[in-house]
Amino acid sequence: MTSILLVRHAHAPWSTDEMRSLSRRGQLDADRLADELAVLPITAVYSSPYRRSLETVSPLAARLDLPVQELPDLRERALGSFNSRSFEQAVASTWADLDFAHAGGESNREARHRGISTIRFLATRHPDDVVVAGTHGNLLALILSAFDDRVAFDFWRSLKFPDVLRLDLERSGKGAYHRLSSRAVNTYKASVVKKTRR
Repeated sequence: MTSILLVRHAHAPWSTDEMRSLSRRGQLDADRLADELAVLPITAVYSSPYRRSLETVSPLAARLDLPVQELPDLRERALGSFNSRSFEQAVASTWADLDFAHAGGESNREARHRGISTIRFLATRHPDDVVVAGTHGNLLALILSAFDDRVAFDFWRSLKFPDVLRLDLERSGKGAYHRLSSRAVNTYKASVVKKTRR
């Protein structure tokens, strides 16, 4: 079984610039996240090429003495141009119809296919490992929706900056996810240690 820690990036000031950096708060949260996750037996760290994702997982990679490997398909879904009154409304309309896409954007179905293909690639490359995949809220939710149809717009809205969800992928292709709070990290660490001692 491969465990993929899907990391939604830390806080970054909102703008249309996909290469925007983390805020000061985001930088502090990235350091805190590194402290929490560095206790796990992580063997590889991947990231979206967008700066806010790279800056979120880089402190963890540095603690583990691992390189950050960029995977373009971990980038956020392309929302495109929209005439909605708000960003949230624009996102909500894509969750209401899997095949709907704003002009120049990706539909949920297209973005989910891209995300799942990337996850399958990681599982094939890292059987029985724990790996980190730095990504973005909408794509993260779309990936999980392939394993749980209850994951929808409200789930996306509930995600934090940063957030970590552990996706356990069996070789059969089945998957289950769990949110990793500080307490859950310690519980997960204990279970991993127990397995390695058997």
